[in-house]
Amino acid sequence: MGDSSGSVSIDVERIFFGGKEHRVRTRHGPLSVSVYGDEDKPALVTYPDVALNHMSCFQGLFFCPEAASLLLHNFCVYHITPQGHELGAAPISSEVPVPSVDDLADQVADVLDFFSLGAVMCLGVTAGAYVLTLFATKYRERVLGLMLVSPLCKAPSWSEWLYNKVLLNLLYYYGTRGLVKESLLQRYFSMEVRGNGQDPESEIVQACRSLLDERQGANVWRFLHAINRRQDLTESLMKLQCRTLIFVGENSQFHADAVHMTTKLDRRYCALVEVQACGSLVTEEQPHAMLIPMEYFLMGYGLYRPPQQETSPRSTLNPFCISPELLSPESMGVKLKPIKTRISLNV
Repeated sequence: MGDSSGSVSIDVERIFFGGKEHRVRTRHGPLSVSVYGDEDKPALVTYPDVALNHMSCFQGLFFCPEAASLLLHNFCVYHITPQGHELGAAPISSEVPVPSVDDLADQVADVLDFFSLGAVMCLGVTAGAYVLTLFATKYRERVLGLMLVSPLCKAPSWSEWLYNKVLLNLLYYYGTRGLVKESLLQRYFSMEVRGNGQDPESEIVQACRSLLDERQGANVWRFLHAINRRQDLTESLMKLQCRTLIFVGENSQFHADAVHMTTKLDRRYCALVEVQACGSLVTEEQPHAMLIPMEYFLMGYGLYRPPQQETSPRSTLNPFCISPELLSPESMGVKLKPIKTRISLNV
């Protein structure tokens, strides 16, 4: 796959499917980590949402040639897969303790130790965004910046908690089928792509539906159970100093959480991008909407440079060299309209 605009030359499909799989032993069980790119470059760590892995959560973003070129030119990407969410995973034994969200965050630290990584950039989606945010509050010196998609930050409301309890029961007995699968697809995607009686279901939803068939219900149950017992991070957010870029679809079930999170973070270091006519899984539904905000965001780390410029990939990344005005919500554009191609910011 190449870039249709002619400005980027990169075999995205070869790179995305050519990663190296590692089995990493952590203090709370083994994890699958897929590594893509030059390991001498700064690290970008990703974490997907419930019932997803990097193939079903980040494929749309990395198959967008410009976004893939931006990220793979600047980073070595470490895709963390939640335990038991990798392709072909067997059911995890009921005798294995169910992790807490703190355990999940500690696993991220163990992954960094395994690869001898220092401070990293983080990219997470919804539940994965929560895990990486919690990781950032516990291990502040190890996080350069956060790019979060439809993130969670508060404890579940009573309605969400009860809804998840019903899903947990269904998962336990029936796996990721029927009502559970439909509920997960509603969690990820907007009605525009899920289809209705008149409009067909989009290909990205069909692909996700097929991937969910392969997921072991017992393994998804463990991740959702941990997320349903999460604590409120509001107080911890106020102490974060790393820059944070938040994307949220205006039709996301977690839109209010993303907005709340933005109000609690230091406005000098935070920007919110709302993507219209989009659900929670912006990385799959409208990945092009992420491109220009990510370019501006990475510019502050000295990472967004023309490919021909000779720079050391291990050079010090200074998150404070960008002007606060550049990353203000006003300059980044609070609303991005639905796009099919490269976009311009509304200023």
